[in-house]
Amino acid sequence: MATKKIKPMTPGQRFQIMPNFSTLTKKKPEKSLLRPVKQKSGRNNRGVITVHYRGGGHKRKARLIDFYRKKHGVTGVVQSIEYDPMRTAFIALIYYEDGVKSYIIAPEGLAVGAKIIAGDQVSPEVGNAMRLRSLPLGTFIHNIELNPGSGAACVRSAGGYAQLVAREGKYATVKLPSGEMRMINKECMATVGVVSNGDHNRIILGKAGRMRWLGRRPRTRQVATNAVDGSMGGGEGKSSGGQPRARRGRCIYSKGQKTRKRNKYSDKMIIKKRK
Repeated sequence: MATKKIKPMTPGQRFQIMPNFSTLTKKKPEKSLLRPVKQKSGRNNRGVITVHYRGGGHKRKARLIDFYRKKHGVTGVVQSIEYDPMRTAFIALIYYEDGVKSYIIAPEGLAVGAKIIAGDQVSPEVGNAMRLRSLPLGTFIHNIELNPGSGAACVRSAGGYAQLVAREGKYATVKLPSGEMRMINKECMATVGVVSNGDHNRIILGKAGRMRWLGRRPRTRQVATNAVDGSMGGGEGKSSGGQPRARRGRCIYSKGQKTRKRNKYSDKMIIKKRK
């Protein structure tokens, strides 16, 4: 997907870079695959803000995405490529031979009318899903399971892709977008191709109002807060209040504190850590 820069008729459009939705083929979603989304606005059941700088935003409905691809051997036809307000990638509406409809994350190059299928004895074409043991080495993949049957957990955002590097014994080695090399069970499912909407990172909102439409409220500079309100708050004048602290007194991560658990269960699966 390409982006577009419009003629600046207002100050908010001066530096704005908009997504170009020319690849989308349908505006209204499939009603049977929609679910309501309750607005949380960053507050708990007592009305106290627990997640700061969130609230408001446009009303949205969630699309039910098939992250499992369990319909092995059943061919599906791509009916449309659509926008999803809950994610950065585009989604594809699939009509299966047996009459079932579902959404999947749309890979780059998947067009209306294309046929996709999941299974072990299928060709490694864009949109097809299969187990890691059946994929050719070097294939670009996305929607990768971490445990067999648990549903896709890795590489689901716009423009993302991983690469199948090697297979040995029970595990396959996959290079993730972060640069991490990780062993994953060969029985896990993955989808062939690169996730659509690769130009998403080039979008510039252009004005604060568009951020509010997304449900993001204004952020306060931490140096400008009181000691109890921010990690860098307090002090006299423009000076900050000493060592950065989180709201509950813990040493804050801006000072380089490690956030990953030392003995995390999945450390043994990582061959090479991310950059």
